[in-house]
Amino acid sequence: MSQLDILLPFGLPPPEFAKDLLQQCKTPAIALLLARAKTLQSENFDPFSRALPHETWLARQLLAGDALPESSPPLADALMRQHGLQADTGTWFVLQPVHFHIARDHLVLTDPRQLALDDAEARALFEAALPLFEEDGKTLVYGDAGTWFMQANDWHDLHTATPDAACGHNIDIWLPQGGQERAWRKLQNEVQMHWHMHEVNAEREARGARVVNSLWLWGGASVAQASQGALPAPYTDAFNLHGWSAALAASAASKRQDCGATEVITAAPQRGLLALDSLLPAAMAADWGTWLQEMQALEADWFAPLLSALQGGRLHRIRFILTNNTRLAEFSLGKGALRKFWVKPSLNRLLP
Repeated sequence: MSQLDILLPFGLPPPEFAKDLLQQCKTPAIALLLARAKTLQSENFDPFSRALPHETWLARQLLAGDALPESSPPLADALMRQHGLQADTGTWFVLQPVHFHIARDHLVLTDPRQLALDDAEARALFEAALPLFEEDGKTLVYGDAGTWFMQANDWHDLHTATPDAACGHNIDIWLPQGGQERAWRKLQNEVQMHWHMHEVNAEREARGARVVNSLWLWGGASVAQASQGALPAPYTDAFNLHGWSAALAASAASKRQDCGATEVITAAPQRGLLALDSLLPAAMAADWGTWLQEMQALEADWFAPLLSALQGGRLHRIRFILTNNTRLAEFSLGKGALRKFWVKPSLNRLLP
C-alpha cells in the first residue's frame, strides 16, 4: 500500500484574503481532492509562536523528544551533521547572516532567501566576526554561506524564533529571550558594528544589494537533546525537503531532491513525505498575485498528476498538511473517496 503525505506550507490563504483568492484559483484537481477528503484535524496557533505551523509539524514528525512551543525546534545538531560537522559536547545554535530593514521606529527582519549571499562574501564576514566570538568564549563554525553554528554551553535556556516566524515583523518580540539574552544582544551589536563599514557591505551597497547587517540566532540544541536523534524512520521516502527539514529526514530510507510528480508516483512509497514549498516565498512577501501563479503551477505539475495516480491505483492514500502562519489543517483520502460523485469540487476547505 502506497501512502503519500504532502506538506504544503501556506497552502491555506490568509483569512482576510481567503475568499477573494480562492475565487481566482482555477485548480479543479486540488478542489476535487480536498472536497472529497476526510478532515483529520485543524489546529490554530498563536500568531506570536516562535515557529511557523509547518515548522512545528515537521519537528513533531521528525524530532525525538518534545519541541518546546516557546522556542524554535532544537535542530542545530541535525543541521550540523548535514554540513559534515559534528557537535560532540555542549549546546549549539544555528546562526544566519541576515538583513534588518530599518523602519521608522523599529527593525524588521527580511527574508534571508532574498539576501543572495555568496560563499566569498560570507567567508569574509565570518572571518571578521570570528574574533568577537572567540573573545566572548564562544565557538563559531562555518557551515555554508547562509548557515553558521555557535557553541554556547551556558545559553541552553535561551528561547529563540525561526527566521521564517520572525520574517516581516518588528524583531523586538522575536529576539532571543532568557537568562543570557543580554549577552547575545551585546555580541550581536558588536558584530553589527564591525560589519557596518566592511568592504563586503560597501560592495553590496554599491551594486544595490541588501547589506548584511546582523545575525539571527535560533535552533539551539544540547548534545543531550541531540543524542535522541531523529525519530526511527517515520517515513520510508522523503521528497523535495529543503534546508533544515532535509536534515531532519535523515532517517528516511530514500531521500530525493528536485523530483517531479512522475518520479514520486513511480517510487510508490510505502509512506512518503513530499514537501511542496513553492508558495512560501510569495506568502512571506505578502505577494498574493505570485501566490496565485504558484497555485496554478502546483495544479498542473502536482495536483492533477496526483489525482490521476489516486484514480488509477498507483497511489492508495494521500494526506494533505496545509498551513498558513496561524493555522494547520490535515485532510486524507483514498481512491474510494473519489466515488463521492455527489460532492462537488470546492476549495471551501481552505477557508478559515
